[in-house]
Amino acid sequence: MKIKGLRWWVLGLIVLVTIINYLDRNILGILWEKIVEDLGLISREGLTEEAFNAASKKLFAEINMVFMVAYGLSQLFSGKIYDKIGTRRGFAISALLWGFSDILMSLATGVKSIMGFRSGLGLGVAGPWPGTAKSNAEWFPQKERAMAQGLFNAGASVGAILAPIIIALVYAIAGWKWTFVIIGVMAPIWVIPWLIINKKGPKEHPWITDKEKDYIINGQPECRVKNDKGLSWGEILRRRKSYAVILGRFFLDPIWWMFVTWLPIYLNQKYGMSIKDLAAHMWIPYVGAALGSIAGGWMSSFMIGKGVSVDRSRKASILTGAALLLPSLIAVAFIHNAMAAVLVMAVILFGYQFTMNNIQTLPSDIYTGKSVGSLAGLGGAAATLGTILSIFFVPMLTAGDNWTPFFIMGASLVPLSIISIFLFAGKIEHEADKIK
Repeated sequence: MKIKGLRWWVLGLIVLVTIINYLDRNILGILWEKIVEDLGLISREGLTEEAFNAASKKLFAEINMVFMVAYGLSQLFSGKIYDKIGTRRGFAISALLWGFSDILMSLATGVKSIMGFRSGLGLGVAGPWPGTAKSNAEWFPQKERAMAQGLFNAGASVGAILAPIIIALVYAIAGWKWTFVIIGVMAPIWVIPWLIINKKGPKEHPWITDKEKDYIINGQPECRVKNDKGLSWGEILRRRKSYAVILGRFFLDPIWWMFVTWLPIYLNQKYGMSIKDLAAHMWIPYVGAALGSIAGGWMSSFMIGKGVSVDRSRKASILTGAALLLPSLIAVAFIHNAMAAVLVMAVILFGYQFTMNNIQTLPSDIYTGKSVGSLAGLGGAAATLGTILSIFFVPMLTAGDNWTPFFIMGASLVPLSIISIFLFAGKIEHEADKIK
């Protein structure tokens, strides 16, 4: 049996599990107020509404910092593990881990159990990020990788769009405990078609056509590198170009997590939105993110297809997204209308994903297959460290329910990321391009 466009089937399954990934990680934030009340995590006795909100934000931040520590460790080691065991088994392990961790959240009785189960979730949901960078390097020619990465990132945005709607619906029918169970079981179920379809890489897969196999392999500059054993972390960290990814993501990733982590809390506390209101508004910024993912991938892929160098194509796309992202972050800080705010946030996340999509492609632009996951993992770990620092400061920055410093902090991170990329990347080219 031969399947035309098999690489897109593999990517389609990754996009699907990424949607599931974002459903799983968003349940706690969307249902936070209900869980706090049901489990009695914070007592309202003697507290004003402002004091209760401050205590709620502080506890939510602490739980998310524990989640992010696990997420960062997973980013660091998942890349290396995926390089060792391959993407087929790597994705399966990640999905099973986060799915069952989410199911176990239904048994949570207090802060410690929530932190424990969220740690398991963090270890699992981080894997697809370095895993996808590696999978795209295996399954796509270089000129299509940014587009493939864009579709993957769009999956995260679609998951975030669907999360408030699906979670609110399941919660209304079954309550918060069964919401974790019903949504949590999706990832383990996904593993079945993944293992069936993704049998082998493109060089050995029995279902790939000869035409597609030749198209993929001939479009991969790393195919000219023989006996690639991969680089150690030490070797990667000694190379200047690596820091374009590591520092670029350290500064830029916290912007995404500012929204993923805090958007439901922000909309609830600033505009008094209920779970139903969140379902009606929270999806809007992520439509912008999905479109930005696809547009950013299309722009650099289009430029490369027209003969523009990888270096110029990636850098032009990174700058285009940043030019939209920075002024929008500043503008939203001074908006006080809910609908206007979420519309500007759509522009913010459009610009963010436009830029980030191309940054996440850099590991496969710089290194060969067995090092791609490792660099992507190091970049993800650095991104998590930056995110943990930002989460730590958010309750202080938003004291008195003043969210303006929150957005100003995000705006300050954009130029730091862009400067890091241009300072350390030099000319973006694959090592194999230097072989004569």
